Amino acid sequence: MPDSSPTSLRVAVLADSDTRWKWGALTARRIAPESSVHGYLLRGRATPTARQLAETSTGVDEPREINAIDFLAEVNGNGAQEKERPFDLLVLSCVGNTVQAMLHGLARAWHGTARRTVVVTGYVGVVYENLTSGLLLRHGADLILANSPYDARRFREAFQGMRADSAAVTECALPFLDGRPHDPGAVARGERPYRVVFAVQPSVPATRKDRAYLLERAMEHARRHPDREVVLKLRSKPGEHTTHVEELPYQRLAERAKSEQPPNFRLSYGNMGEILDGTDLLITVSSTAALESLHRGIPTAILTDLGVRELLGNHYFIGSGCFASWDELDSGYLPNADPAWLENQGLTTSTEHAFATARGRLAGLLEQAAEEVGLPPLDPYYTVRTAPGYLPGLLARHGLDVKGAPKSDYQGPAQDTGVRGASRRLLRRTARGAYRAGVQRVAPLIRRWGQL
Repeated sequence: MPDSSPTSLRVAVLADSDTRWKWGALTARRIAPESSVHGYLLRGRATPTARQLAETSTGVDEPREINAIDFLAEVNGNGAQEKERPFDLLVLSCVGNTVQAMLHGLARAWHGTARRTVVVTGYVGVVYENLTSGLLLRHGADLILANSPYDARRFREAFQGMRADSAAVTECALPFLDGRPHDPGAVARGERPYRVVFAVQPSVPATRKDRAYLLERAMEHARRHPDREVVLKLRSKPGEHTTHVEELPYQRLAERAKSEQPPNFRLSYGNMGEILDGTDLLITVSSTAALESLHRGIPTAILTDLGVRELLGNHYFIGSGCFASWDELDSGYLPNADPAWLENQGLTTSTEHAFATARGRLAGLLEQAAEEVGLPPLDPYYTVRTAPGYLPGLLARHGLDVKGAPKSDYQGPAQDTGVRGASRRLLRRTARGAYRAGVQRVAPLIRRWGQL
């Protein structure tokens, strides 16, 4: 399909975590280059800090915190006439339940109107669990982006198996697959040391024993190879949350093992893309960072030390040729990725080219939206008729009734201005901090007491 590259659009991105903000903002840039992007963060458990937002390096102004009801009102122009819609494109970069609730809220708000905003959604990374449930919750958007040919086939098959329209599925790529290709000669030229990066994950593995084991093996690799720089790439600082809950931060484990850390071992935050610029071997259990690494041609290892299990998500990489254990890596083994697997994952095509189809389809939708008839109404998969025991509770969590309207006990928009607004913002930060402390410190203690 020709690349018509929609430009000069007004785009809104709704996200609910740092990683989803990164995906949503960069996706908006890919499918609508040079457009104005307005960001919104849904208040909740994983609302990111300013540091986390800066680390995403999206090039978009810091998003504004908002709740679901106020966001729906804002996207709808707060009751303005349809010709005055504030946005041409909406990117929903949230967990599936939130996407479904927003689709119902928007369907109600735009009911009977000839013109509405184009709605796009998708997934932040690899889809290795809850494929069916996640897809059906996203059904109803105008475009459902699939990050690879593999995902596109699976998405269409799942929809067709449920007698759901699969026309919205659109193949593209992860928007952050970019950056400098691997230069193995940099070490030989003396420009930098050989760098090994262990990309950790907030929730995988889950137990203290397993996480302590991986930390020790990373430090042991540094001891065995004093000429290498071994970096433990962290996702968030203690007290910060990302897409998944991290109950046992590696920083706390590393602090306790500080006296055992070799001089060529260090912890690092920062943008993953910048770290990969000087990486010669990427090691992980199942992080999406592996796809970024493979796209650049960096040797990438998916650890088998804890098994290849659905619980860990590393089963997704079966066929990649990337599996290895710490023992093998210590002895000098470098995995060699399978070219056919890479192609199936969309890792052999330039990211710019991978989004050509999505840009073309978006251009067609925008043209249709501008016509007198306009776009068809949003049609989410779940309704009160097909899922009466599921949908009402899902919508209620976002303050919506079964028709997608704000519930009667909703108090209306809260203006975050002045002294009262500052107090509310402080209260929200305090509440989030208390929640995170409970998850990361109190809950593990209670579980340990329960095992006594």
